[in-house]
Amino acid sequence: MALIASATFLVRDYDEALAFFTQALRFTVLEDTPQGEGRRWVRVAPARSPGAALLLAQASTPEQAQRVGDQTGGRVAWFLETDDFWDAYRHMQAHGVRFAEAPRHEPYGWVVVFLDLYGNKWDLIQPA
Repeated sequence: MALIASATFLVRDYDEALAFFTQALRFTVLEDTPQGEGRRWVRVAPARSPGAALLLAQASTPEQAQRVGDQTGGRVAWFLETDDFWDAYRHMQAHGVRFAEAPRHEPYGWVVVFLDLYGNKWDLIQPA
């Protein structure tokens, strides 16, 4: 059996990305290991999450830097599930997270599209 353990997430700067994920989204730092020459192995995930982690990868070429904030061509790529939608939503609002729409109730649960610090789209979802 195999599972996806981590997915690469391009960032401009490790520390600004860590601040966003740990403060605004309440993620936990799983690992932050120096790799030399300014590189780091940085993994974050939602607290108590049994799922995959994000590997924060600082863009190191002009081509990579152009992709920061547009890793999926404007589509929602990440889906953050919560068991308390309104608590998560209000916490994110209080920490300056930008929302692309108003929260809405769908047959599958409560959902809202939000933007990370670079403009990538995410769904915050509380499943029905």
